[in-house]
Amino acid sequence: MSRLKEKWGIRSNVQLFVVLVVFAITGTSAARISKALMEYLSLSQENIGLFLYYVILLVLVLPLYPFMLMGIGWVFGQSKFFFPFGRKLIRQLSFNLLFKADTKS
Repeated sequence: MSRLKEKWGIRSNVQLFVVLVVFAITGTSAARISKALMEYLSLSQENIGLFLYYVILLVLVLPLYPFMLMGIGWVFGQSKFFFPFGRKLIRQLSFNLLFKADTKS
């Protein structure tokens, strides 16, 4: 855990705990929202196939996840950690429309 704290610039065990909780909540929420969207669109493994189902699921999850991460991180008072993290994820996913790419990564 100390390597993780050092890599992320986290100062305390409490902050590390909060960061891990935010990741857990965001991942679970993104999965549930994506599943609900798939049900709303009437897409299931049975009617479109296993491979296509998961491709569409990933296409739905990937754009949502960084924004959810920043929002939930803000709610937990960790915006200084999650806003740069979320922006980096967005740049890596090539959504450069919202954030100007900086020269350092």
